[in-house]
Amino acid sequence: MAREALYLQTAAEKRSGSRVGLVVTGVLGGSLVALYAVAAPFLAPALRKVCLPFVPATTAQVENVLGALRARSGTLVDIGSGDGRIVIAAAKRGFQASGFELNPWLVWYSRYKAIREGVHRSASFHISDLWKVSFAEYSNVVIFGVPQMMDQLELKLACELPSAAQVVACRFPFPTWVPERTVGEGIDTVWVYDAKTFTSRSQHGTAGKTTPEHDNKLDAHA
Repeated sequence: MAREALYLQTAAEKRSGSRVGLVVTGVLGGSLVALYAVAAPFLAPALRKVCLPFVPATTAQVENVLGALRARSGTLVDIGSGDGRIVIAAAKRGFQASGFELNPWLVWYSRYKAIREGVHRSASFHISDLWKVSFAEYSNVVIFGVPQMMDQLELKLACELPSAAQVVACRFPFPTWVPERTVGEGIDTVWVYDAKTFTSRSQHGTAGKTTPEHDNKLDAHA
């Protein structure tokens, strides 16, 4: 009888341990899935040939962008809008501002921030790839780019922007355009370009293709 009782106790302990193991495995598996869902939009850019990583703009960079646009008005687009700080700051200065960003978590966060800051009527955010968007409707363009994409973006903007537009590049200048002026210094420098000085190339058929041949996606930057 004692031996049978010991056997039943051992079997019960095994079943209990098995249930605990299943619960732990389920919790761990669910956690990994949730972590992947959150992290994937941030990690995926590293797998692409041209990556625009999410590096938040500094306060000085935001102020330099706004300073470069001080005499401007109208529509504004931030290419790779990140957490929305440039778009929201521009909306507070009277621009009708839009941000295009491939990372959905950052877009949703930006929309929340725009509501919290009271500028959701003049600040909009869109989940989109920059190479699939036309910027023809914008009179002011802001870009925090990386060197690998700037030559291709030159061609695209030269084809699409109106001659009255102005482009503000942060962190890296465009490779062939000559800036009208610069604002700030060091890593906070921004380069200001007048569209009338570069749109003529598209009119003479020298702009070429505006869409990269490889998979260049827009990701978070600022």
